[in-house]
Formats: sequence, C-alpha cells, structure tokens
Amino acid sequence: MTALHDELTIDPRELEFRFVRSTGPGGQNVNKVSTAVELRFDVRRSSLPPPVKARLLKRMGRKGSETGVLVLRSRTYRTQLANRNEALRRLGAILQDAAKPTKRRIGTRPSGASKNRRLQDKKKRSQLKQLRRSRASPE
Repeated sequence: MTALHDELTIDPRELEFRFVRSTGPGGQNVNKVSTAVELRFDVRRSSLPPPVKARLLKRMGRKGSETGVLVLRSRTYRTQLANRNEALRRLGAILQDAAKPTKRRIGTRPSGASKNRRLQDKKKRSQLKQLRRSRASPE
C-alpha cells in the first residue's frame, strides 16, 4: 500500500508507470535515456472511497481522460526515480485536495449601500449614453 495522504492509501498495483524520452534540451542524455515518467491512475477502478472518487473525477480537468484515467507527466529531473517521486507527490496533492469535501456556499443578500452604488452607476452610464445620442433638429 502506498500512503499518499493521511487517510488515503492506494495499492501500488493501481498505479501504472511508463518511462518515455523527455523533450527539450539535454544533449545525448535526452536522446538516449527514457527519464520522463507518465503515471496513469484509473480513478473509476480504484479502491478510493466513492465520495473522493466523485470529487476527483469532477476536478481532473485536462489531466484526466474520458474513461476516468488520471494521467500525470513528470520530466523535471534527469533521473527516472526523481521524476517518479515527483509524479507520486503530485498525485498525493491531487488526492489530498479531493479528500476535502467542498464547502457549501451560504447565499447572502447585497447590502443597501451596494444596491445604491449599483443604481448610481447605472444612472451615470445612462446619462453618458444620453449625451452621446445625436439630437434631431425640430422642423
């Protein structure tokens, strides 16, 4: 079991690592050695609690695929181990964020002063537009 967060642990068999060649400058090291890591984590098939899964699927954004697979790429470092640890750290941060339930927003009403400011701004804008209109000459 891999502990990524205080309450969450993931079976290492749920994580899939692929090592690929990194991009950018680096000379022969970039051309010969596969140091960049691609971490794939299937959220839908994972052992995470259902509420955490739902929040994670909702928040994945571009990092996730339509099939519910979270893909993290790390190519910051020059070694596979360092990039692998970086990808695991980022996965832990994402899971930590998903483990926290979202706060419900409490609706509030605008204050009287803010309503008056809004109406005053509308009046000023209206007067400005009135001044811009061309006046028809009385005939």
